[in-house]
Amino acid sequence: MWIIPLTVVLPLLGAAALAVAGSITPRRWGDAVALLMAALCCGFCLYLCRASAGHELTYWFGGWRPRHFPTTGLVPTHLQAIGIAFDVDPIGAALAALGSLLVCAAVLFGWSYFDSVGVQFQVLLLAFLAATCGFCLTGDLFNLFVFFELMSVSAFALCGYKVEEKGPLQGAMNFAVTNTAGAVFILTGIALIYARTGALNMAQVGAQLRANLAVQPRPGALVLAAFALIACGFAVKAAVVPFHFWLADAHAVAPTPICILFSGVMVELGLYGIVRVYWSCFADALTPERQRLRSLLLGAAVLTALLGALMAWLQSHLKRLLAFSTISHMGLMLMGVALLTPRGLAATALYVLGHGAVKGSLFLGAGIVLHRLRGVDVARLHGRGRPLVWTGAVFALGGLALAGLPPFATATGDDQLSHALNQLHLGGLWLVSLIAAAVTGGAVLRSYLRLFWGFGKPSPAAAHQEKEEPETKPGRIPAVMFAPYAGLLLLGIALTFWPGLPEGALHAAQQFTSSASYRTQLLRQSPPLPQPLSTPGPQEPWRGVLSAGLALALATLSVRFSSLRGRDWGRPFHRLHSGHVGDYVSWLVLGVGVFAGLLLWLPH
Repeated sequence: MWIIPLTVVLPLLGAAALAVAGSITPRRWGDAVALLMAALCCGFCLYLCRASAGHELTYWFGGWRPRHFPTTGLVPTHLQAIGIAFDVDPIGAALAALGSLLVCAAVLFGWSYFDSVGVQFQVLLLAFLAATCGFCLTGDLFNLFVFFELMSVSAFALCGYKVEEKGPLQGAMNFAVTNTAGAVFILTGIALIYARTGALNMAQVGAQLRANLAVQPRPGALVLAAFALIACGFAVKAAVVPFHFWLADAHAVAPTPICILFSGVMVELGLYGIVRVYWSCFADALTPERQRLRSLLLGAAVLTALLGALMAWLQSHLKRLLAFSTISHMGLMLMGVALLTPRGLAATALYVLGHGAVKGSLFLGAGIVLHRLRGVDVARLHGRGRPLVWTGAVFALGGLALAGLPPFATATGDDQLSHALNQLHLGGLWLVSLIAAAVTGGAVLRSYLRLFWGFGKPSPAAAHQEKEEPETKPGRIPAVMFAPYAGLLLLGIALTFWPGLPEGALHAAQQFTSSASYRTQLLRQSPPLPQPLSTPGPQEPWRGVLSAGLALALATLSVRFSSLRGRDWGRPFHRLHSGHVGDYVSWLVLGVGVFAGLLLWLPH
């Protein structure tokens, strides 16, 4: 499949061409090249998503396919993967398509957004796109790390693009230091697993760890430590508590078109890294520890969902509010992953698609507010958004979508998550989903009522707050800014009516979680093992209606009673998010130690 490598090659070639010739060509040419490359990648990934349904598509670079070698006593098949492969499955291809689509939206929105922008901006966007596609499609552990680092370095530079200002520089520094620490954990875990298996191909690693179970029925401390390090490293990117501190700082200062990439796809890629490594490498080896691992991940998911929702409620700065809501919703996505079942993974996949579209739209709405009103702090802009009727209407719909109101795709993901929880008799955890969705949606709707309608009393401290640095010259809202803003929200609705999407997501999750079938296809080049197909749970709109109703009630009460906004009782939580990178790294190290310690030493 020659299309597979093009998803990475084309953006890199476009970035190289712009780096060489961009300084002598008009800016619009750079925007056009970036838009073309992103659109092509989106089309290719959508095609691969459909073509890989039912069986993996594998591309071996240089034709270096698995070879027969003398047995080492570990791998009964005598097959060794000596080359580097891209393994395409529907979930990975769909996530790459989402990333490509959001890059298209970022380029369109930025077309008339920046006063001035250098060619480096488009170069970094294309490098980020190439890394996103490579990360979603690679079947090699070390290349997974390489693409992770390329994506991270591009994101660091994009976050601090306005490097002449103090805020972006500080936010990018916090982002870079914490995520580099996470990368060190990932690399250390990969080194440990390579020392045990002598392999980097994920199917090969999984085969050898499974073969080791014949000698040692439980995974050793080295295997558990390797998984803990890799999982925690990716959890930093996924902004799972207590690895989440960098996210709000980065979103608050990053250019608005970049925020939709950070919240819409980048943090989801961190979660995808955990899922991919677990099911491709560790699922069989960690079978004896599955219940304990499920409990640890569910605990982290609940803490992430609730703390993120609480912090979102305490914000008046739109970008920080949306960033903390992303943390909360990452907790809901992790909850589906933590079940370690195909149905839970399918629910997460649906939620990722809906959340990416809706959150991207909301961030672009914040960008339009910054463009027209020269700020994004609701306390300072109280009532000044009244002339922005259509912008406000789309923003309000985005808040309802975040709360899970049907027919938005977030409601579909929430429904399927509820069915996945019920399957394991954990239905009570749906209350966490209800609270997180209602509080984050309510925070957005409260901002809408105060900013676009002027409800409630203005904050007396608003005049003394630091002003937001504008990113544009004041003026009307260009069509190329409003089109992706409204278009992403419409996509959040259209996904609900996509024919067979819940069924396709469930079948894709069953394919993704079948470790034996994955190894058979990749190493033996044999047809996939037959899998029994399940059907998704029925749609239950009352859940989303209840959640959206609670969000509206919270927003209305908060506007009426200012004490509910948390200016006083929320101070300890604000102090916890101090902005000091040393504090953030300390929390990161503590989180790794706690997770690894509980995984290694809790009683079986």
